[in-house]
Amino acid sequence: MQKSKTPVVRRPATVVCYICGREFGTKSISIHEPQCMKKWHIENDQLPKSMRRPEPKKPEVRPITASGSYDIDAMNEAAWQAAQANLVPCPICGRTFLPDRLVVHQRSCKPRKTTTE
Repeated sequence: MQKSKTPVVRRPATVVCYICGREFGTKSISIHEPQCMKKWHIENDQLPKSMRRPEPKKPEVRPITASGSYDIDAMNEAAWQAAQANLVPCPICGRTFLPDRLVVHQRSCKPRKTTTE
């Protein structure tokens, strides 16, 4: 009796947005990024001045092949790291959030109780 091999399903290539950290198709990322940046500015401008962040910068990934093409994994890793750098830690519990979500989180965040209390 032979075991039938399960066909390997390949997902289409995706690219990580350096602003929000979400994955998009290689064709749609160029549409998404300007819209995401516009949304980022709107949300950042609504934050208190003390919580405003500098504009995210697209990470530079140098071509690594002789043909000048990019390593998509290296691009995605750099974009993910850039998106993570946009997160702000909660001063109460230390969890990280996008700045506009931190305000919402802080309404319900309570300091963690230690075992000695």
